[in-house]
Amino acid sequence: MATPVHEAARRVETSAETLVDCDVHNVIADEALSRRLPLRWRQYRERYGARDHTFAGMFPRMYPFAARSDSWPPSGLPPGGDLEFMREQLLDQWSISCAVLFPFGLVGEPNAAFAAACARAQNDCQLEDWLAGDDRLRSSLTLGWEDAPSAVAEIERMGAHPGFVQVAAFCRSPALLGNQRYWPILEAAADAGLPVAIHFGGWSTGFHTGSGRPTFYSEEKGGIATAAQDQLTSLVCNGVFERFPKLRVISVENGFAWLPALMWRLDRAWQKLAVDVPELTRAPSEYIREHVWVTTQPIEEPPTDAQFVGLLNQMGMDERIMFSTDYPHWDFDSPARTLPRAVAPELRAKIMGGNAIDLYRLEIETADA
Repeated sequence: MATPVHEAARRVETSAETLVDCDVHNVIADEALSRRLPLRWRQYRERYGARDHTFAGMFPRMYPFAARSDSWPPSGLPPGGDLEFMREQLLDQWSISCAVLFPFGLVGEPNAAFAAACARAQNDCQLEDWLAGDDRLRSSLTLGWEDAPSAVAEIERMGAHPGFVQVAAFCRSPALLGNQRYWPILEAAADAGLPVAIHFGGWSTGFHTGSGRPTFYSEEKGGIATAAQDQLTSLVCNGVFERFPKLRVISVENGFAWLPALMWRLDRAWQKLAVDVPELTRAPSEYIREHVWVTTQPIEEPPTDAQFVGLLNQMGMDERIMFSTDYPHWDFDSPARTLPRAVAPELRAKIMGGNAIDLYRLEIETADA
């Protein structure tokens, strides 16, 4: 339920509930990243630059940085790059109790060793420049996924810090996350108690469709949810949740209206093809309902509130839905417009903050305390 830009600046009283925003994008300055890199990789970056595939080419020109038009800070920094402005426009304006940062970092950098060094530097930036600046902030842990030993080492280095509450991943990846090449990382995340947050976007050797590149941005925006379905299907069918029973996964900014149909389809296939996936001891839907969380932005909106409530009933995942705004992007969802009025107050309280507090083990004084 995207908030129009002209409404985004309107103050709406939200102090009656505890709000945890599970998807906020900050931008780390190039200088801050470079000075934390080892000399070898700082020189490499200066001489050759990063060959990651940023999101800039995915968005229409009318939305540079995919940002709300009012999210450009007076400081001249890019949207999401100014902590003080983020504090004013998001945390304070909406009385956010906790916001989980998701920096994009290096997406698809082919030099795995360089990507691992940048991930380490980025995590240091998050800790020293952002988390230290406001105690309402938490962060995702950036990893170089194509260098499993370094990714595991980074989880071991930073995973116990209370400021990092999840591991960052993306829907589009060189291989599906259920692939054995990623098992050491998934195991380390599970052991550290860190959910793996699979976010919209990313980069792979191909596209998110099975038949080539989309023609329009609208196709990219609307269709990439299929990549999230592929990732969850891969994790389930490869027996990852059997192998790592403590692993928790969050689908971030991918919608969730497709989840009931996906679970029905996987269950039906498993009933007839169980011999194909002998690692599974239960129906696929049981793994999803136990191990998978989703975020609200963007919510697919049925024509009526009753249909939306019916969707939630079909999912059967009331404890697994968490609020998010996607700040500072153009399709920002405000707390005042995220859920229809037909959602019961008890469930709304869970979605807007309670479920995230439980998942991330946050220490927050609730509004009614």
